[in-house]
Amino acid sequence: MTVVILTMLLSSLFLPRAEIIISLVISIHFCCITQKGGRKTSTISKIATELKLKMEPVAIMFTDKKPEKALQFKEGSWGCVGAMLVAAGKGKTAVFDRQSFGCLGGGVGLGFGDTFQDFPIECLLSKGDEAVTQLGREGDFSLGMGERFFATPKLAQRWRENLPYGDIESYVVCRPLREASDLKKTDLICFFVNPDQLSALITLTGFQRGTRMNVIVPFGAACQSILFAYQEAKKELPQAVLGFFDISQRPRLEKDLLSFTVPYALYQEMEESVSESFFRTDAWEKVAARL
Repeated sequence: MTVVILTMLLSSLFLPRAEIIISLVISIHFCCITQKGGRKTSTISKIATELKLKMEPVAIMFTDKKPEKALQFKEGSWGCVGAMLVAAGKGKTAVFDRQSFGCLGGGVGLGFGDTFQDFPIECLLSKGDEAVTQLGREGDFSLGMGERFFATPKLAQRWRENLPYGDIESYVVCRPLREASDLKKTDLICFFVNPDQLSALITLTGFQRGTRMNVIVPFGAACQSILFAYQEAKKELPQAVLGFFDISQRPRLEKDLLSFTVPYALYQEMEESVSESFFRTDAWEKVAARL
């Protein structure tokens, strides 16, 4: 915190008073408190500070420890993991396990395997009851006209068969990054960003690489960016995952925001690049002025 205050005092020589106050508030807000040698130290999320995020970055962890007082679905009850992820971006902590993942797509998105099981997901994602009748899969349920994300149930089935299912046996915890006490145990970081902030993140992913394909945009449920990023984390050069395109869940998030999820190793790489990157340029200052 001392470093933050000293920085702001030096900045006062060059910045208008209002900008100083805003920068100080943002810097303090995105401090992550950690324990080191029995005392508290502050680690500032440089990216969050530069982007002036509306919502907090979310730390996602696969862990054997269940956090106390965390939001959690009741076993077997319905709920939306995407909504819980948004809640974490607003300051809450949420936890999931193989008995409390909200919905079948949520279980898949959290890495708990193929939780669709015998449910006709290919019908829901295509033509609903029409597809159920077509395939002879009648049951004690009604899918209405379906979500119409695929033209036919056969195409939806192809999507299902090609999902990179996970094998998570532990808890999945989503909490604000500032509350992640041990960043080394963090697996993924999720940002909620608008187009200007997104342009910065996409650019930053390639700053240390010199490559052009650093972000993937896979189709899936709002929460399934967690699954896709979990699989990316296993790669030597992991890519970021752009998401929250699920039309059925878009109303849960502000209309100008998308999710941008990265494996923690890539997050570290991006954090280390901030001070030498485009964030120091006049071009970025013009963008930052409207954030």
